[in-house]
Amino acid sequence: MQRPVALVTGASRGIGRAIAVELAVQGFDLAVNASRGADLEDVTQDIMATGARAMALPFDVGDLGLHDKALDQLEAEIGPLTTLVNNAGVGVLQRGDPLDVSEASFDRCMQINAKAVFFLTQAAARRLIGQDNDPARPRSIINVTSSNASAAAVPRSEYCASKAAAAMISKCFAARLGAEGIPVYDVQPGLIETPMTAPVIDSYKQRAVDGLCLFPWVGQPEDVARVVASLATNRLPYTTGQVISVDGGMLVPRF
Repeated sequence: MQRPVALVTGASRGIGRAIAVELAVQGFDLAVNASRGADLEDVTQDIMATGARAMALPFDVGDLGLHDKALDQLEAEIGPLTTLVNNAGVGVLQRGDPLDVSEASFDRCMQINAKAVFFLTQAAARRLIGQDNDPARPRSIINVTSSNASAAAVPRSEYCASKAAAAMISKCFAARLGAEGIPVYDVQPGLIETPMTAPVIDSYKQRAVDGLCLFPWVGQPEDVARVVASLATNRLPYTTGQVISVDGGMLVPRF
């Protein structure tokens, strides 16, 4: 029996890498993406150690002309795609006042965090629609956005705007693909300890202890990975379009 096949973007480190390995443990074969192939060597070895097949698929998700070529390569080598995890993302070029945000930083966030998500989802969805609904190979699209899709962070305003756009992209595709039986989810991590957050994570650890989160600790990439794997394996049946906040309760309104 053919195994489900997932593409995870931004999979060389942090949340993306943890998602790829967890999906392999759950029975998926994987194509893992980063902008440079050399960055994918370690994660492909970790995936193959589980008994899954893995292929490195280096391309810039921001180059829309590469999307279909990459998916063609993926399907030729490991089989029809069943699951897309849009995890690749970038931060701001420089934290600061929204009055000082550069067009370059704004465009970079929008290109990778929103536009690439829209058009890679579009390309994948066209392929998923053509497949039979096989419970052994559930189809899904899972976008990893951020709590900043909802919570404003003044020093990273262009990042927040791009993640809010990605959150709406998830809703729009969920509405379009529901009739096809393809769920679309928006996973919103909060304070997660990754290489991207390394410069600021110590301050956030203290803020979590001081009450920023309901759980007084920051999360780990594996926490997000287990949530994504639950969605990809249809362990939340009859759901689509949901925001899944992996944030230790950070966004729960309180008085």
